[in-house]
Amino acid sequence: MIIDGKQIAETLYSALQKERDAFPGSVKLGFLVNNTSPVIASYLKIKERGAARLNVTMVRKELPEDAATADAVAAIEELARNCDGVIPQLPMVSVDIDAVRNAIPKEKDVDILSDEAFKSFESGNWPAVPPVPAACAFILEQSGVPIAGRKIAIVGHGRLVGKPAAVLFKQLGGIVTVLDKGDDIAAGTREADIILLGTGVAGLLKPDMVKEGVAVVDAGTSELGGKVVGDADFSVAEKASVFTPVPRGVGPVAIAEIYKNLFALKKVYGN
Repeated sequence: MIIDGKQIAETLYSALQKERDAFPGSVKLGFLVNNTSPVIASYLKIKERGAARLNVTMVRKELPEDAATADAVAAIEELARNCDGVIPQLPMVSVDIDAVRNAIPKEKDVDILSDEAFKSFESGNWPAVPPVPAACAFILEQSGVPIAGRKIAIVGHGRLVGKPAAVLFKQLGGIVTVLDKGDDIAAGTREADIILLGTGVAGLLKPDMVKEGVAVVDAGTSELGGKVVGDADFSVAEKASVFTPVPRGVGPVAIAEIYKNLFALKKVYGN
């Protein structure tokens, strides 16, 4: 079954609209941008559409691509004072991203990027969940795929996908194996009931690396021949019971999960 991420995102947006209606007044989400690439512009447009449908005001602050780290940190702090949630749009250029992400107050960190927010998420008692892994879990839930007790191979261990996915899927009862550079990836994926991808290596997962009926959730993105593609070769879909394409798979759901985090944090902290 090839998943329609936009359709699944609609289920989430319907629930979020009801939550938004319960908040009086404005809700603001701040974005810091210093990368003018077409890919970043595309991501921001999708986020803007999500904000518009949920009556969230998007506050966008732009810095030049040669901006100093101090300027980026000051911009994050300004957005945090004036908005209910803050996102530095990654990737950023010319700045120390660790300093920037750790300038976000954890109660306004809707992407769970700061070390403090991630530690709170790891504790299992935090109202927000990293958006991409949350989207992967929601897609599996909506597709009728159980997580608890299943063998789960997570390919890649990056900040946005693999690292938080390993935490979340263990919390959900999965039997998690993380596969990264230098590992025998095929040996790990052939045994898996569920495969989560987040390497950014185009076509890394081939049909001979998976078993029949596997669920493949592809959160990897890269460019190949002028097109955005995922980590899985599309022919893997022929063996999979669930397969998310790139684009229009995980992405639309992950953006909806950002707004879910925004509302969850506002409920608890009154941002």
